[in-house]
Amino acid sequence: MAGQGAGEGVVVGRGLRVGAAYGWRLLVVGVVAYTAFVMLGRLQLVAVALFLALVGTSVLRPLVDLLARWLPRVLAVLVGVAGSLMALLGLLALVGELVASEWGQLRREFSGGVGRIEKWLQRAPFHVRPTAISDLQGKVNSFLSAHHSALVSGAVSGAGRLLEVLTVAALALFCSVFFIHSGDRMWSWFQEGLPPRARDAFGRAGGAAWRTFAGYTRGIVIVAATNAVLVGVALFVLRVPLALPLTLLEFFAAFVPLVGSPIALGVATVVALASRGPVIAIVVLALIVVVGQIEGHVLHPLVMSWAVRLHPVVVAVSVIAGGVLAGVVGAVVAVPMVSVAWAVGRELRGPWAGQRHGA
Repeated sequence: MAGQGAGEGVVVGRGLRVGAAYGWRLLVVGVVAYTAFVMLGRLQLVAVALFLALVGTSVLRPLVDLLARWLPRVLAVLVGVAGSLMALLGLLALVGELVASEWGQLRREFSGGVGRIEKWLQRAPFHVRPTAISDLQGKVNSFLSAHHSALVSGAVSGAGRLLEVLTVAALALFCSVFFIHSGDRMWSWFQEGLPPRARDAFGRAGGAAWRTFAGYTRGIVIVAATNAVLVGVALFVLRVPLALPLTLLEFFAAFVPLVGSPIALGVATVVALASRGPVIAIVVLALIVVVGQIEGHVLHPLVMSWAVRLHPVVVAVSVIAGGVLAGVVGAVVAVPMVSVAWAVGRELRGPWAGQRHGA
């Protein structure tokens, strides 16, 4: 007994051993994840361009495959990509023309609408004093005057951001053309550079990742288009100005699950309040509840459940975490990234993995 070392005879419980084993593995995963986020932050423009290229590929690949039945592959890719790009630019041009043509009338309606809102706030049940409204207007004017230089510098920096946006768009278009044309061959070339024992695992994981990402992208496009149609019809019936631009805003905002659509409808509510009065604004505000119920209880279960199986709590946490880490871009890419990671993990934990290890 006297000859035993100081460390001998110390019994470590199984729970502590298991916790330590999981702990150092979680630390390694955390370091890898943090390093990946840092690298993506430094290469944000490239990452966004590749993400947009994958989105365009998942949406346009079925169309190009259909056209390739009658046309050569190169010509099918050219027709599909160029036609979609021209349709998008034409829609944006139409929206710009509508905004420019209705701007004068909209400004007059806003001026009258602000006066109506002031009178409405002065009556029951609000009883806001006229001096309070005038004081608020004075504070807003003072703020704009005090921060005029900051606003000008922000507009100047916005020109640089516009150049970055154009660069990202050009890179995304360039990559999407090659992904659509020969994405399968590019993936096969990548797998050939892997060790033979790892090719099967990477092939299964890559297939699961692409099926989930493509299914999510096509599903969210269907959900966003349905929401936009519902909102557009309601705004046209209610005669809210700028109905088409607000409909397009609803379409793009729906790509941020749970929060994007309410924000877009909030903008439409402000426009309706200033131009059509509080009654129409309340009706538009009610659309937030209606569209949210349709999206959450009808569209997502029908359209998205076969591709993405995430609990709404996971979706909400992913969107908020992505927004905190990377702003709007993070909020958009958070859910597809979590969905892909979950699909890959489930594929790697499948029965085939146990069979391979036991072989």
